[in-house]
Amino acid sequence: MPDQSIPQARTPDTVPRENETASSQGISRRRLLGTAGATGLVLGTAGAAVGYAAAPSEAAAPLTSLGTDRAMFHGKHQPGITEGLQARGHLVAFDLAPGAGRKEAAALLRRWSETARRLMAGEPSAHDDTDVARDAGPSSLTITFGFGHSFFSRTGLEKQRPVALDPLPEFSSDHLDKNRSNGDLWVQIGANDALVAFHALRAVQKDAGRAAKVRWQMNGFNRSPGATAHPMTARNLMGQIDGTRNPKPSESDFDQRIFVPEQGEPAWMANGSYAVVRRIRMLLDDWEKLSVKAQEDVIGRRKSDGAALSGGTETTAMDLEKTDAKGNLVVPINAHARITRPDQNGGAAMLRRPFSFHDGIDADGVPDAGLLFICWQADPLRGFVPVQRKLDRGDALSAFIRHESSGLFAVPGGAAEGEYVGQKLLEG
Repeated sequence: MPDQSIPQARTPDTVPRENETASSQGISRRRLLGTAGATGLVLGTAGAAVGYAAAPSEAAAPLTSLGTDRAMFHGKHQPGITEGLQARGHLVAFDLAPGAGRKEAAALLRRWSETARRLMAGEPSAHDDTDVARDAGPSSLTITFGFGHSFFSRTGLEKQRPVALDPLPEFSSDHLDKNRSNGDLWVQIGANDALVAFHALRAVQKDAGRAAKVRWQMNGFNRSPGATAHPMTARNLMGQIDGTRNPKPSESDFDQRIFVPEQGEPAWMANGSYAVVRRIRMLLDDWEKLSVKAQEDVIGRRKSDGAALSGGTETTAMDLEKTDAKGNLVVPINAHARITRPDQNGGAAMLRRPFSFHDGIDADGVPDAGLLFICWQADPLRGFVPVQRKLDRGDALSAFIRHESSGLFAVPGGAAEGEYVGQKLLEG
């Protein structure tokens, strides 16, 4: 769980304040609320009001700000990468059905893309909508699609498989369940309303039809928008502020580190990214037995405000050489935040956009809880892999976590108007 994680200014508490103008990634809250206040209507697309059309005898009432937040499906990049963290999330992997190939995959991605476009606009599914989200607006819904390593052999597209999609190396902290790892296809769903997220999950599953079957599914959550008195970096289930050093879209080299360039290889991955997905179990009973001081030494940051143990505030640069009166390093040599710093890993960086999870209590009374780790980078061999290898060699946090499943997916760039996600690969 590298320290470079959730963007400080892009948690659910601030969605979408970093993008207060319309962009390829979404429409700002300010513009949507302005429309609602001026007209008494929150307009969707195709003639429907956001949250479905009101009955003829009813007056359409404005939605709350949470409901009106909307991300755009069409754009340079797929949604669900640079948007702020959402309160609810579902990750689901599919395997193509026996006999299904490139033709069936193309038809499936066409269906999925149309469903994503409609649902992200607050409209119902084109066919057999369940009405689960009838009363809600878009609620920052994003649906993101990716391809696993095995997808290319199943569809006869091995020559188009990116080198960056080669299987991840094994790590000492891995205790991987193969049944909950990898997959031909991957879908990430996020929203700020639980029913909106579930509605999208059901629609995606139904659209799969006979072309693909679910391989695994994971469900997560983050802090709800407005839950804190002021915008702040999110906390994880260990109680630590998590995400201080995440790359930010305002940085000049952000696109270079996170997205495949337009002239990159293979061509169909232009403006796309690679997602590493890991289910990381937190051994919370063991962690919570530590004193706060011991927990802070493991991480290298204060638990109260996320500041480095070397002093200052959350955003103050960590002083790796500072010692105490006894000559000991203030930030321990094996502290998680020290090991994961980009300047300690040849500049390796990734955009972490995770969800927490809690899947109940084991038979022995231990909570099955932790982090659905999702990180984005232009090349995992330069992003995730070098950092995880270094963590393997002596991260103090390793004693309190366990990597239980893993996946690596190629996520192509966004679909233009009239196109579907992955069309350049499947029809190129």
